[in-house]
Amino acid sequence: MFMNHEKFNKAELRRTLLKTRQSMSVVEWRQKSDRISANLQNSVLFHQANTILCFFSFRQEPDLSLLFTNSDKRWGFPRCIGKSLAWHFWQPDDAINTGAYGIPEPHPEAPRIDIEEIDLILVPCVGCDVQGYRLGYGGGYYDRLLSSPAWAKKPTMGVVFDFAHLPQLPVDSWDKPLQTVITENG
Repeated sequence: MFMNHEKFNKAELRRTLLKTRQSMSVVEWRQKSDRISANLQNSVLFHQANTILCFFSFRQEPDLSLLFTNSDKRWGFPRCIGKSLAWHFWQPDDAINTGAYGIPEPHPEAPRIDIEEIDLILVPCVGCDVQGYRLGYGGGYYDRLLSSPAWAKKPTMGVVFDFAHLPQLPVDSWDKPLQTVITENG
């Protein structure tokens, strides 16, 4: 009974946060996204990283595309393959395909990224709490990735609008907290 209640809370919360996110005007979304990008650029983790895993904005997620033209950084983006994520290098003039669930992703032929090269993972979130626990879309892609031993040591940063940065989220046993969270307010 208790577990069902937890699930219901997560599902309900996910719906509410997605609704709030999609009710933002394009202007507000753009301004907040640009502030997040600026905050990211000023962060130590970003500054020290050479190879950064990121995401293409989908359903009004924060848009970090301002950062992609930074030629000091090597950018990687995920492709959904079965139940896992494959990471490919991507540059601003490379093709973007539409993958699983309608999510933008790099071309399958784009060069793959070796885990050793990765310095920072920017993680998309529906919501995040102050402890670093994230609420995703429910597919478990990032949960599976971040709980595997090889990935567990990589620095992670949740990227979320401030309204979705909450005091506390319902947490399941498999949830792993992110190292840090960034919003338009810091």
